[in-house]
Amino acid sequence: MPEHEPRPQPGTVRDWFARRTVDDRHPSPDEVAELAHGQRITVVLPARNEAATVGTVVTRLRERLIERVALLDEIVVVDSHSSDQTADVARRAGARVVSCTHSPQDGKGGALRSGIDAVDADVVVFLDADVEAPHDGFVTGLVAPLLRDPDLVLVKAFYDRPFLPDGAVADDAPDAARPSGGGRVTELVARPEIADRAPALAGFAQPLSGEYAVRRTAVYQHPFVSGYGVDIGLLLTVLERYGLDAMAQVDLGRRVHRHQDLVALGRMALQVRASFDLCLDGRSEVTDVHTRFVRDDSDRLVLQHDRVVTRLLPPPP
Repeated sequence: MPEHEPRPQPGTVRDWFARRTVDDRHPSPDEVAELAHGQRITVVLPARNEAATVGTVVTRLRERLIERVALLDEIVVVDSHSSDQTADVARRAGARVVSCTHSPQDGKGGALRSGIDAVDADVVVFLDADVEAPHDGFVTGLVAPLLRDPDLVLVKAFYDRPFLPDGAVADDAPDAARPSGGGRVTELVARPEIADRAPALAGFAQPLSGEYAVRRTAVYQHPFVSGYGVDIGLLLTVLERYGLDAMAQVDLGRRVHRHQDLVALGRMALQVRASFDLCLDGRSEVTDVHTRFVRDDSDRLVLQHDRVVTRLLPPPP
């Protein structure tokens, strides 16, 4: 945000939060199908080495939201350079599988850009492919506010994120999981950046969540941030282009998924921070050095440097 522009007052954020936070987390698929009035709705799942979970997610969505209720137009899985059977599993479960058209270094952002380029829907729902036990609300809860309010461009999910210890699985969650603990990059990186550079977004409970619905025509024409910067990047882009009131958030209850290790979170943090430079400062690429420490075979501490490039991925010409 330019220095000369006044910062939004806390009351503005509170007012937005009160108006644009939706707690109708489980509208029925039949109700949402009625609201659609012929608008085409597609789910896009970016997936890299998610053979263990993507089949369950696709099957659930297909059975509940295509075969039982004709809510979804299709389910698209973007195979992002997987080395396992992700594409085959997704295809057998009923998804249309497309290959990521961007390099592996462009990560999740490249997959989402490829996904939205490959579909021709009115509303696109982005979901992560590693969700365990997904429910209908992951789609209906996100889509319903967009269909009810034509002024909305993006609806973001928030939820409780139990933290599973290493080796625990979703079925153990009631006993093994802490009720919270996910969202470390959100609290340590995204929120300080938002407070300093985009305070209008302070009312989002989980600005980095990977589940949201968008009007395709509104976001298709704008660049996507590569890597893990894509989620906050879309918030920043919509804020700049359409304003805060074009966004809402919905409570989806509880989400259980695999948590990443600290090395991966370190790279994610750099890309989240870089998104602010790309979206607010007009830069096209940000290069960071990810410094980490590992022990070698002799148990000596070794310093390693990895180059992390975060860039804007333009729409097709």
